[in-house]
Amino acid sequence: MKQSEHTIISCAVTGAIHTPSMSDALPVSAEEISRQALDAARAGAAVLHLHARDPQDGRPSSDPEVYRSFLSPIAAGSDAVVNITTGGAAIMTLDERLAAARTFAPELASLNMGSMNFNFAPAARRVTHWRHGWEKAYVTGSADRIFSNTFIQIETILRDLQARGTRFEFECYDIGHLYTLAHFVGRGLVRAPYLIQGVFGVLGGIGPELDHVQHMVRTADRLFGEDYAFSAFAAGRHQFAVSTHAAQLGGHVRVGLEDSLYIGAGQLARSNAEQVEKIVRILQDIGRTPATPAQARRMLALKGPENTKLPRPHASAHGEGAPR
Repeated sequence: MKQSEHTIISCAVTGAIHTPSMSDALPVSAEEISRQALDAARAGAAVLHLHARDPQDGRPSSDPEVYRSFLSPIAAGSDAVVNITTGGAAIMTLDERLAAARTFAPELASLNMGSMNFNFAPAARRVTHWRHGWEKAYVTGSADRIFSNTFIQIETILRDLQARGTRFEFECYDIGHLYTLAHFVGRGLVRAPYLIQGVFGVLGGIGPELDHVQHMVRTADRLFGEDYAFSAFAAGRHQFAVSTHAAQLGGHVRVGLEDSLYIGAGQLARSNAEQVEKIVRILQDIGRTPATPAQARRMLALKGPENTKLPRPHASAHGEGAPR
């Protein structure tokens, strides 16, 4: 993998897996998402990975106007790299999943590299009271749901968003997903450097054992040489162990309430920023330096926020934007 003396911290702020009944800290409204995203950036996250939620009941949303309501304060208050999901939720159509990224042409977007069983139904066993009627069926229904990312869907996302200058975080839930990425590289549809996000511990994908992290890196080395940067995260209680191991290998890390609601064994995190603060301490303890957003942009060859369609702060009478 491409080595760097700086480690990019991504924070996945809310996602589409956990539901409001699972944690009071999970951000749902635009105000909650933007505040937690900005706090995470101040804590050290260079990249903010963003999903939207219906502000009324917290269900996953694909509405670009819901995204706009929190993207605007994030763009006004931080220079962090905005990474908009194209995964959305498995219950969405491809057009729904792409709606926000098409609208805002972000610097970075996630791209899942294969169809898979994505089962988070076991999380329902920890919930004793459901706040909203949609939650239980949504969570338990994941045991009988395919997360569709066909070759045609992947190519559609690549062609559509690359035409807008967006680059990708290639989410690889198993070793075969690396070979899918290599297929598109071989066809000339993806250009280096590639940001590979190894995803571990999702029921239906590769497990969270640390030797699987090394196996994914060795395979990516074989396929891509030094043309890629590697980042990793794990679902649930393995979050920090896998992130730490990825950093020790010279890679990058991702934390956030999308991936785990906890800060330690049996202890719910109070915010996304709390998880970012913890991984910053870990990185410092192992001699790694968190990357700034500017450093992350250089490492990932991003186009810069000025070349997106993110909602920008209004200019003042003196022609200056809001503080950043």
